[in-house]
Amino acid sequence: MAGTTRNATETRSAQGRAGGLPWRMAARMLDLLLPPDCPACHQPVDRAGLLCPDCFRGMSFIADPCCARCGQPFAAAIPGGAGRVCAPCLDTPPPWQSGRAALVYDERSRALVLRLKYADRIDLAPLLAGHMARAGRALLAQADLLVPVPLHRARLFRRRYNQAGLLAAAIGRIAHLPVLPDALVRVRRTQALARLGAGARHDVLQGAIVARASRRDDLAGRRIVLVDDVMTTGATLGACARAVMAAGAASVNVLVAARAPDPARSNRDGWRPPVG
Repeated sequence: MAGTTRNATETRSAQGRAGGLPWRMAARMLDLLLPPDCPACHQPVDRAGLLCPDCFRGMSFIADPCCARCGQPFAAAIPGGAGRVCAPCLDTPPPWQSGRAALVYDERSRALVLRLKYADRIDLAPLLAGHMARAGRALLAQADLLVPVPLHRARLFRRRYNQAGLLAAAIGRIAHLPVLPDALVRVRRTQALARLGAGARHDVLQGAIVARASRRDDLAGRRIVLVDDVMTTGATLGACARAVMAAGAASVNVLVAARAPDPARSNRDGWRPPVG
C-alpha cells in the first residue's frame, strides 16, 4: 500500500540520519512521488505521520480529570482536581508514583496500536509518541531516563522489534531524554495475559521481569519513566516498576499510549468506558 510504504520510508530516514541535507532532500522527493497520507484512513495529509482532521477528531484523548496514579479518565469533573486518585488506586496503590496515558483504548486507538504491534507499522511509533509526550509532559520534565517494557526474547525474535522500545525512542527524541532499551529483561516466558484479571496477571508475572545485571548501576538513583503501548490492569508495568526500584531507582512513573479499563474493576468514580 502506497501510504504504508511512504510512512515507513519517512520513519526510517528520520531514524537513520535525521537533520542531514541529503535526507531532507530525499524526503521532499518522496513527498512528490508518494504524497503522505493519514496512517489511520489513508486520506491525504500535509505531512507524513499526521492524522487527517476526521481521524484526529475521532480520537479520545485523555486530559484532566483523570487519575493521577493510573491515568484512567473520569467521566466528569469531580472534587479533587488534577491530583484526584481513583478508588481502585486508593485501595491498591500501584508500585509507581504517577501515570499518564495519551488515549482511551477504544476502536480507533486500538487499530493504531495493533498495527504498530503486529503489522510492522513502525511509522506509527512517532505519531503515538507525540501524543504521549504531550500527555506526559510533567512526568518527562522530571525524568532522567526512559525505560521500555521488555518483550521475551522468543516474542522479540518473532516480532523483530519491541513496540514499547520504538515508542520510548521516539519520546526520547522529543523530550531530549536518554533511553535504556535493555534495562529490563523477561527471564521467563509468560502466557498471554489478555484474558486474565489483575490478580492472575500479577501471579503470572511474579519474578518474570528483572533489571539486567549490567544495567543496575545505570538505573540506581535515576528518576525513571516506564514506557508501554497499553495499560489495562497495570500488572506488567507494576512488575517493571518493582524491578527498577529493586535496582535502586530513585522514583518511577509510567507513560502509555492508551489506557484500557480493567474489566475486573467496577465503574467506580465515574470511570469512562472506551468508545466503540
